[in-house]
Amino acid sequence: MYKPWSVEIWRLAGALLAGLIIGGLLGAVAWCLFAAVLVYLGWQAYQLRRVYEWIRSGKRSDPIIASGIWDGLVYELHRLHQRSRRRKKKIAKLIRRFHESSAAMPDATVILGQTLEIEWFNGAAIELLELRLPQDIGRRITNLLRHPSFLAYIERGDYREAVEFPAGPDHQRQLNARLVPYGNKQFLLSVRDVTRLYRLEKMRRDFVANVSHELRTPLTVISGYLESLSDDPELDAQWQHSLAVMRSQSDRMQRLLEDLLTLARLETHENEQAPRHALDIPHLLDQVLADTAWLTEERQQALCVDIDRGLWLKGASSELHSAFANLLSNAARYTPNGGRISVRWYADEKGAHFEVEDTGIGIAAQHIPRLTERFYRVESGRSRDSGGTGLGLAIVKHVLGRHEASLRIESTLGKGSRFICDFKPERVIVQDLAA
Repeated sequence: MYKPWSVEIWRLAGALLAGLIIGGLLGAVAWCLFAAVLVYLGWQAYQLRRVYEWIRSGKRSDPIIASGIWDGLVYELHRLHQRSRRRKKKIAKLIRRFHESSAAMPDATVILGQTLEIEWFNGAAIELLELRLPQDIGRRITNLLRHPSFLAYIERGDYREAVEFPAGPDHQRQLNARLVPYGNKQFLLSVRDVTRLYRLEKMRRDFVANVSHELRTPLTVISGYLESLSDDPELDAQWQHSLAVMRSQSDRMQRLLEDLLTLARLETHENEQAPRHALDIPHLLDQVLADTAWLTEERQQALCVDIDRGLWLKGASSELHSAFANLLSNAARYTPNGGRISVRWYADEKGAHFEVEDTGIGIAAQHIPRLTERFYRVESGRSRDSGGTGLGLAIVKHVLGRHEASLRIESTLGKGSRFICDFKPERVIVQDLAA
């Protein structure tokens, strides 16, 4: 095996031996040894200069012929250069394929730097976001996309969810944008046109709202006649039972229409935050408890209430009343007779919390993620038999979303459930009761 260091050692030893022999013959050993070392160092300096010029010329793909340790150094540098070239070719190929695949995507794709300056974008971004090449390279994306919803999304810094906002002339298009951090403080902005889905969703909401509104009048008339007929003392007992069943179903339909209209109103403004009016939540909860008292009394359920009287909130009174009432009525409906329901309104360092806990039938873990879907039923007929509409938790979800809050659900099958509404500290108002 070729060992450059061995060659170099033998070369130095040969130079010293030659200096020693010549110095012995001439009677000047020290001077001859010194001259031999100088010759050796001069040779090394010459080799170093050749290697330096070779590196400086940039022709590392064409190695020079050197000797000794310099030959090994040239070999290693040449090998590292070849490896680096192969790596660069591979990276360039990957980048080229990424650009080609990104350019072929129908969604706008924009690569952003550390300060959100544009580094690259595909053809779809030119059409969808009206970016210009090369004028917009290096400009901040927030200087080009100025919609308040997008700017708030960037400012918030939480990119786990996407943001939707209108764009184009007269806001005719609806865009869905998501920012994905990657690499060394870089970002990938992906934007897609969801105008068609937005219009379909709007048509669905309008249809539900219009149908619900149109059904209210005939249903009110039917309920009125059924009530009048039920009050007739001379009516046959068989007809009394039939009318009672019809009235029960009519009332259920009335509640369903009211929930559909409430949900339609909330969905219309789901991308907007709720107003920040100062609300006396303890007083509001007193109203909710009074409105739902008949449910707990009818089922002889124990009600434990713990309310912080000095804890207020910024929000919309009617929406929060609907959300809290739905949670409390759900607990009453799904808790057996003689059960216990606990209601708490309290605050900690994470914000304010409204909590409803029951000793009801509980919910299996696989159903919990889908409970806030409209008309989702854990068991067929369960919500219907209890008198619910299947829309209560969907309403709660939309109300909390408009209040920048979230819903936590904890449940054990056969032991009960706990629903917690978490409100951010920014919406909490603490009143001084002693004042």
